[in-house]
Amino acid sequence: MLSSSVMIRRFCSFTVTASSSSAPCTITSNSKKKRLVFLGSPQVSASVLDALFNASAAQDSLFEVTAIVTQPPTRRDRGRKVMPSPVAQHALDRGFPSDLIFTPVKAGEEAFLSNFKALEPELCVTAAYGNILPTKFLNIPSKGTVNIHPSLLPLYRGAAPVQRALQDGVKETGVSLAYTVRKLDAGPVIALERVTVDDQIKAPDLLDLLFALGSKLLIRELPSIFDGSASGRAEEQDDSKATLAPKITPEESWLSFDEDAQVLHNKVRAFAGWPGTRARLMVIDPSSGESSSIELKIITTRIYTGIRSQDIEANDVLFTKGSLVIPCGGDTALEVLEVQLPGKRAVNAASFWNGLRGQILKK
Repeated sequence: MLSSSVMIRRFCSFTVTASSSSAPCTITSNSKKKRLVFLGSPQVSASVLDALFNASAAQDSLFEVTAIVTQPPTRRDRGRKVMPSPVAQHALDRGFPSDLIFTPVKAGEEAFLSNFKALEPELCVTAAYGNILPTKFLNIPSKGTVNIHPSLLPLYRGAAPVQRALQDGVKETGVSLAYTVRKLDAGPVIALERVTVDDQIKAPDLLDLLFALGSKLLIRELPSIFDGSASGRAEEQDDSKATLAPKITPEESWLSFDEDAQVLHNKVRAFAGWPGTRARLMVIDPSSGESSSIELKIITTRIYTGIRSQDIEANDVLFTKGSLVIPCGGDTALEVLEVQLPGKRAVNAASFWNGLRGQILKK
């Protein structure tokens, strides 16, 4: 019997409806099919799980999804209701048995490991699970654990590969399918897919793209992973070329207009979604001379290529052709297309400028 302390409860306090766009998954015991356990938590992980469900339902499928491991339910949204992770919710919507959805706080819990081992998994697949996997876990699946990592390993190992790549302004990135080892994102690479990076794409969109490509890569490579040939041809990473992608912190979200506009534009793209980017500007009433500081969330930007930035007064914020233009370091300027005041919805620059009612904006 699976322990209720490590499996997801049946969410009797939640309203769970079957997805109208996806056929329910069917979990049947088939001794001929390989037993695969999926580990993931956020919405991008749910897209990978969906691909696995669909592939496992094919008549000639080699595998079945035996169990799911995800982060415990958390309080979120405005109502602060306790909600299952997006992966757990998607699995429930697809009809996956709730007693086969595990939610350990840590993957090293003895009770969880005991129940996990009893499943006799042959392969584990991770995609943004968000928990460190100990050696005791990694030793259980007979074919190992493979991870979909949204970077071209060994580049951008760590918690925020997409965000840090965009922050660095890379022109190319990709997704890697690699074996999981105890050292962070350092396992042999089975396959990878390269992607050219558009200079306007934001982190959430790039994440979606890379995990969609990673899902296809995984499904393509599963036969060779199960028959063992993938482990023989997987390439060891060159640790000397490794770069790190540490977790984003809210303190990093502030913009300094003393920096080059390209640096700021890349940061806005990288931090889109969470935690976002913020800036403080001054609002001056020309009739009274009174001024006040406002905090703005900067949503969408591009590099300004209009008049020379040195022709703009150093602290002035201009409004031209529907955009705010802010002088930045190195004689550059940032064009701000969309902003958000605290507690308000995001608006385009024209709506924000009209709301100033003739007041002057300075950085």
